[in-house]
Amino acid sequence: MKNRLLMILSSKIFKITTLVFLDIISVVLASLLALWIRFDFKQIPEDYWLSVVQWLPVDCAIVIAIFAAAGLYTSIWKYASIPELISILCSCVASDLLIFAYKGIASMPVPSSFWFIFAAFLIFFTCGIRYSYRISRAVLRTLPNKNHLKSTMIVGGGEAARMLIDEINRHHNNNGGDHVICIIDDDKQKHGTRIRGIKIVGGRRAIQEAAEKYKIEQIIIAIPSASKENIARVVTECQKTKCEIKILPSIYLTMDQKVNNIVAQIRPIKYEDFLGRDQIIVNNEEITDNLMNKTILVTGGGGSIGSELCRQIAKAGPKLLIIFDIYENNAYEIQQELYRNYPGLNLETIIGSVRDYARLEKVFQEFHPDHVYHAAAHKHVPLMEVSPNEAIKNNCLGTLNTVKLADKYGVKKFVLVSTDKAVKPTNIMGASKRICEMIIQTYNKMSKTDYVAVRFGNVLGSNGSVIPLFLKQIENGGPVTVTHKDITRYFMTIPEAVSLILQASVYADGGEIFVLDMGKPVKIYDLAKQIIRYKGLEPGKDIDIKITGLRPGEKLYEEMLMDEEGLKETPNKLIHVGQPIKIKESFLSDLDQLIGAAEKNDDEIKKWTAKMVSTYKIVKENN
Repeated sequence: MKNRLLMILSSKIFKITTLVFLDIISVVLASLLALWIRFDFKQIPEDYWLSVVQWLPVDCAIVIAIFAAAGLYTSIWKYASIPELISILCSCVASDLLIFAYKGIASMPVPSSFWFIFAAFLIFFTCGIRYSYRISRAVLRTLPNKNHLKSTMIVGGGEAARMLIDEINRHHNNNGGDHVICIIDDDKQKHGTRIRGIKIVGGRRAIQEAAEKYKIEQIIIAIPSASKENIARVVTECQKTKCEIKILPSIYLTMDQKVNNIVAQIRPIKYEDFLGRDQIIVNNEEITDNLMNKTILVTGGGGSIGSELCRQIAKAGPKLLIIFDIYENNAYEIQQELYRNYPGLNLETIIGSVRDYARLEKVFQEFHPDHVYHAAAHKHVPLMEVSPNEAIKNNCLGTLNTVKLADKYGVKKFVLVSTDKAVKPTNIMGASKRICEMIIQTYNKMSKTDYVAVRFGNVLGSNGSVIPLFLKQIENGGPVTVTHKDITRYFMTIPEAVSLILQASVYADGGEIFVLDMGKPVKIYDLAKQIIRYKGLEPGKDIDIKITGLRPGEKLYEEMLMDEEGLKETPNKLIHVGQPIKIKESFLSDLDQLIGAAEKNDDEIKKWTAKMVSTYKIVKENN
């Protein structure tokens, strides 16, 4: 450590010493050249010569002192730009005036024009020394390079593009790299102007033409403030080219400090960048306060939603996080990830089923969780239509067991992860989740525990999502299958959905069904085309889209809120709450009968379910 510190200090001292030495030479050269030019390189009068040359040590000392005061020896000159140039100009002018003043006071004869010429040369030499790194880099970029430079187009003509170009230029070397050729921006007033000497050649409609004209190999989207809708439009145009598409993530919108290496943050475009909704804002302080130093149980903790719940809860510093899941591989993967990323996390990973009351009770008995996030469920609609009794066993019985134990062991908050398919369900999975919502509303009236449900639509990339299916189908050469050309779904990324679940739990008073604003519904057919283009292929040409017909229990569209529930606002405009609805007094006894029928694998289980959920309409399967 000591040796390294000495090396850093010695390196810094060497750089400062070198600059001081070069500045002394600059003062001497500037003084002599000013005299020679004033007298047309002829004989210089002796009194003028002595006034300048004999006092050069003093002049040098004045210049060095002013330069030091202005920070010209401590700036990082490879990053130098306009502020540093202003400092150089001011320092040189100040040096010129101070030398002029003391020579005037001492009545030393110096030609008047000397001062202007001296100042000009001093500025020239000082700038040359300080900007030599950047000048040499610029010259090298114009020379032929035996190593290939990737010709690059930047989409976006704002501050992010300027920072990106600066960073690319700094990283340019003889080992190859990126070479920015042109810029695209939709602002017509910018067309024809330049950023760091690189021309803005047109709007996004010009992307394909410009890519062909300038032989572009790589496109970087640098519009961190753009909505996903605008990003999607840009991506659509970029996909018409054969270029590699990358993006500068929107994280730069919220960063408080300057980014030192913006190039390192550029990554290949992902479908999450242009699908779903715009950035969701939650109150992280409220969420952290709600979770910190709490014992938290996540059922189904290895699933797509459950594992993300674990990730975000881990960030908040819980007293203990318990992952409970029946699937050992999923549980193991999230366990190992959390160990890597949060080495100080107090973590328990337990294998078990929410159907097994005794197994689940041992967990509550040993750890006494403060909060429970119940994400364990069967969610795959077509599979549950074929095995409806399993939907009731896992979803309804599993929820009932967990709810009962939360009440018995004094859990403070119980959050049920629900679904938009619980609204006017046409499938057994949705109907079973609606019963789960009724369970938590019923127990909320009987218990000191605050029971709430959070309802949202499809999440991008989750288990059972269409996107992983589309990607596999494309990888296999197609076709991509869509059940109906007009089918629509709401979409949100998994981290966004989970952040809103955690935010909703902050607002929980008990009995609410929180409804997440999923934004605009997406046509699955259009989504299929976007994913095909995302993979660099053309729908109908490279990959076909096949309409297969609606599956059992599948809707054309999903509703987010039942008619009788009504909406109430929360402090977060993306989270609404439905008022508790009336539930029959016989609900719990009816529920016991339903679960009993499911455990007997009753063939009429859907009819039993329809008796409990009045809005559940059994859709007859096509023969």
